[in-house]
Amino acid sequence: MATPAQRRPRRSVVFLLGCALSGGVAAAAALGADRIEGSRDARDAETLAAAAEAFTALLDEAERERALRPFEHADRFDWAFVPRSRNGLPLADMTPDQRSAAHGLLRATTSSQGYQKAIGIVRLEQILGEIEGRPERRDPEQYFFWIFGEPSVDEPWGWRFEGHHVSLSFTTVDGLTVATPSFMGANPATVPTGPYAGWRVLGSEEDLARELLRSLDEDQRSTAVIATEAPSDIITGTEREVSLTERSGLPASAMTEAQRELLMRLVMEYVGNMEASIADAQLAKIRQAGIDELHFAWAGSTEPGEGHYYRIHGPTVLFEYDNTQSGANHVHSTWRDLTDDFGEDRLRRHYEEADHHAPHRH
Repeated sequence: MATPAQRRPRRSVVFLLGCALSGGVAAAAALGADRIEGSRDARDAETLAAAAEAFTALLDEAERERALRPFEHADRFDWAFVPRSRNGLPLADMTPDQRSAAHGLLRATTSSQGYQKAIGIVRLEQILGEIEGRPERRDPEQYFFWIFGEPSVDEPWGWRFEGHHVSLSFTTVDGLTVATPSFMGANPATVPTGPYAGWRVLGSEEDLARELLRSLDEDQRSTAVIATEAPSDIITGTEREVSLTERSGLPASAMTEAQRELLMRLVMEYVGNMEASIADAQLAKIRQAGIDELHFAWAGSTEPGEGHYYRIHGPTVLFEYDNTQSGANHVHSTWRDLTDDFGEDRLRRHYEEADHHAPHRH
């Protein structure tokens, strides 16, 4: 017999966004509190753990040495989005069955949108090699998988998918998965020639931000544009803890209702890369901290094809985007949870709760 959690209908990100931006604010807040307290549907946690176990079951001893780590291993925090030597098990060294299981794990934690972006970034690596005339330098097989800890519904564990221009870190604590830090990049941002000419893997991240910028009046734009020159890259890089604390730019409280809707559509372009319950929990957290507290900041040129940068910064979340390198045809974007990257806030509460219930020793 199904449990109440299993019988409960899934609420989509679209449902939550509609509540937050319409008259159903109280419903969104109530649902958000439920999500934030860790009531992810049991079937989601079980599905994710089963997907990870299906992958690890196919590994031999040597492969397990490469792919599996203790939960608190330093590799869990050592993330990067540049080409470099990596530990972990790459696609290049997997059998067809192992690849299929690895992709199953990725699909279990991302939405169809997010999955298509991730594999699109891998495809761009080969396209970039062809454009550069050095295909041997760009290898779409050098994308790696790690499992941290023992996949479980009850105990903390995590995993990561990473290679050039993609780093997706997932941590599951008490049945709820945190999906940050999350990085996606695209080079070229727009494929210039060949059979994929015009393809933009991360095009919506730029288009929605430009639509919001164009909607601002002169006074709003003067506040939102914080610099005439864009930084050369995302400011926070791969910092273990985000050091950018001051919110700059135009607050959502100074936007019209239509502009706030555009802002939240842009937020959803990032959050919506993840499986629905992960995205729902993050959106509820943003909503609970206050949508009006989100700040939109732009730097650099406002003309398409020229270097630009933006960020959305709130009490609990930071999204950064830049397109300045390679003639402004090279995107970096990141999503950070300012209180719970790598599930640290949830882990703290998990261990405090465990200590609270542990028997006293005399």
